[in-house]
Amino acid sequence: MQSYIWAFLIGGLICAIGQILMDGFKLTPAHTMCTFVVLGAILGGLGLYEPLIKFAGAGASVPISSFGYSLVRGALLEAEKTGIVGVLTGIFEITSAGISSAIIFGFISSLIFRPKG
Repeated sequence: MQSYIWAFLIGGLICAIGQILMDGFKLTPAHTMCTFVVLGAILGGLGLYEPLIKFAGAGASVPISSFGYSLVRGALLEAEKTGIVGVLTGIFEITSAGISSAIIFGFISSLIFRPKG
């Protein structure tokens, strides 16, 4: 039960920071999203995002900041195995399932629902 509370609090805090960026600093949603991806990548590269995921679970692994973390994690893991080429292949290997599912489900949704135009 306690892990659900921490996931809710950490996930909510990440979302609240995003809302503050949009309202207080007048950032667009696209700028806010890019900021979170870059922050996730930086924290992942410094080794600070993984402990956050272990502590908060889905509260830290669901927001867009975990995408930046995943990019860096994949690049670093593959770079250790195969060298500099692994930086590029690792990025695609670890994030391909999420990106593919987003494309597939987005396509299916576009077939089912019609946008109002």
